[in-house]
Amino acid sequence: MDNSNFTFIEKDLLKTDLQKLLKDIDYVYHQAAQAGVRSSWGEDFEIYNQNNILLTQKLLEAAKGSSRLKKFVYASSSSVYGDTDQLPMQEDNRLQPVSPYGVSKLAGENLAYLYYKNFKVPAVSLRYFTVYGEGQRPDMAFHIFIKAFLTGGEINIFGDGRQSRNFTYVGDIARANILAAKKAPAGEIINIGGSGRGIVLNETLDLIKELTNCETEINYTEKVKGDVKHTSADTSKAEKLLGYQPRVSFEEGLKREVEWLQKIY
Repeated sequence: MDNSNFTFIEKDLLKTDLQKLLKDIDYVYHQAAQAGVRSSWGEDFEIYNQNNILLTQKLLEAAKGSSRLKKFVYASSSSVYGDTDQLPMQEDNRLQPVSPYGVSKLAGENLAYLYYKNFKVPAVSLRYFTVYGEGQRPDMAFHIFIKAFLTGGEINIFGDGRQSRNFTYVGDIARANILAAKKAPAGEIINIGGSGRGIVLNETLDLIKELTNCETEINYTEKVKGDVKHTSADTSKAEKLLGYQPRVSFEEGLKREVEWLQKIY
């Protein structure tokens, strides 16, 4: 925040002059979105439509007129794959999102590609797999779980806890974005995942218990619509095109998030 080369502008992008904002800009990292699978149903989908689909179109439209722009990096999600048995997930899998959130992120990918194809906007889409680490939002799973262990709260798990995820440390995500801006061919869609196999949710709870040296009560409830059973990332394309490999193990990344939250709670 104190760096002289950094300017923070707090605005609603849907109410901002985007062409003026992107003037003289070399790289765009489009991270802005309405996040969350479970809250994307019903009337709330209008928010996802506005913040994920319409906003992406408006940003791409503004980028279309830039002769200076070198790369437009769009943050997509593994949610676009849906509930599939095709593991590890590869970029050319059939895409069948099972949540409105996943549908909105896939729409953003399609918009990025069509603006590349028709107007040569140098767009690339990165499909993030379950990002975690320091600075994580308080409504996200690991933040909720670690806080419960540290403060004596309860944890509600949707389903039996046997679902698995490919967890990706936030530092690896940041590095992948920079690599994509420098190296990714325009028009590409690339998985960005973490190290190792898909990790079972119950195993993450055991590790948090060990790292915090605390106990908490865990309640198992019904699975919610839109949640997928397993995710696993094939990152061979990222390695080939970007030279990307995850550097932070899941155990080390979770340890860093626990230490960050211990300072807060």
